[in-house]
Amino acid sequence: MLTLAAFVLALGLLIAVHEFGHYRMAVACGVRVLRFSIGFGKPLVRWQPKGSSTEFAIGAFPLGGYVRMLDEREAPVPQAERHLAFNNQPLRSRIAIVAAGPLANLLLAVLLYAVVNWSGVQLPAPILASPEAGSIAAGAGVVGGERVARAGLVDAELQDMTSFEDLRWVLTRGALEKRDVRLVWSGATHPERADIVLKLSTMDVGDADAQLFRRIGIGAPFTQPVIGQLVAGAAADRAGLRAGDVVRQVGAVPVVDGQQLRQLIRASASSGEAPATVWRISRGASELEVTVKPERALEGSAAVGRIGAYVGAMPELVLVRYGALDGLWRGVVRCTDVSVLTLRMMGKMLIGEASLKNLSGPLTIADYAGKSAGMGLTQYLLFLALISVSLGVLNLLPLPVLDGGHLMYYLWEGITGKPVSEVWTERLQRGGVAVLMAMMAIAIFNDINRLFG
Repeated sequence: MLTLAAFVLALGLLIAVHEFGHYRMAVACGVRVLRFSIGFGKPLVRWQPKGSSTEFAIGAFPLGGYVRMLDEREAPVPQAERHLAFNNQPLRSRIAIVAAGPLANLLLAVLLYAVVNWSGVQLPAPILASPEAGSIAAGAGVVGGERVARAGLVDAELQDMTSFEDLRWVLTRGALEKRDVRLVWSGATHPERADIVLKLSTMDVGDADAQLFRRIGIGAPFTQPVIGQLVAGAAADRAGLRAGDVVRQVGAVPVVDGQQLRQLIRASASSGEAPATVWRISRGASELEVTVKPERALEGSAAVGRIGAYVGAMPELVLVRYGALDGLWRGVVRCTDVSVLTLRMMGKMLIGEASLKNLSGPLTIADYAGKSAGMGLTQYLLFLALISVSLGVLNLLPLPVLDGGHLMYYLWEGITGKPVSEVWTERLQRGGVAVLMAMMAIAIFNDINRLFG
């Protein structure tokens, strides 16, 4: 129920903002708006404010909306009202009306990011977990426990890292742009390596998912290797482990953090029955040794080891909050960065450098809406901002039937002095519908595989 409510609220808000951008700009340019609709199909609810020439409606199918304006191409217009018709407006007015919808979504994203910046949010500190063997971070000398003070793309100005999310964003940009990333840390276990470069330019990035960060070697923030709640009668309980025990060593391997401990446990049964291993732990002021024999379990076709206990403490959290102007500016910067990366990813998919699996449809969006709403208002606002950016950027693509397609027509008109002919408009619209339907089909197929595969 939460997922459905969060999805409907998100969809309704983002569509309403988009269409309101078209509506307000049309009114400002002197165009008569006949109907403002959220959703398509037969109106479920309709009303017309007193003194307004616009009918407002909510349609039966909520996956979209429209603003219907007076237009001679759609119906005859009385001579006395021709100056109110969209098609008779100057080119600059038509461009402004069409562009206002996507720009409204981008402005909403800026505002949402700014609200989060102003209100403050608890985020994991920028402390590195132990990287997986063979990853780029491991090859660069990261061992875990390093607190990153500054980071940035090589040959660009380094930025202060206030949270782990800041670091993940820099890594995402570096990977998608195939540029190396420089890290400067403090309080590391080996301070002589306080300045390193991650060679992300060597990566072949196809999917922007969790596997991307595993290959980089920086996927999650640092957590203490603490044993949490135990399952009665499971391997950890039988070995005598207790909640609050800090694991220092597994066999001959020193344990740095919770992520490494989880990897050691999982790998223990990868080639057969997990062996009994001596663990050295800290319990209060005492140092103890216990013998732990993980249980073998299957995850799909892979065998993994489990001990029946929660492994790893909560990461260290920091409160990230900015002032009025700084928070707003950071909202603008984040919206711009997300827009650019979205366009880059779309371009990579177009030329085959990125997988079409990155396309997501309504099922995935609904799933993320529910999950983010369940995590609290801040995460839901960040989700809304991300989807609002995506909607704004998507509608600006030069694809007929989208706003960007109409802007492409106006560009042609501005260059040649003549509008695109009706014949070519119809042909391009058909092609645009075909491309859009193909994208939707791929996105829904990905949704089904992602959620039910």
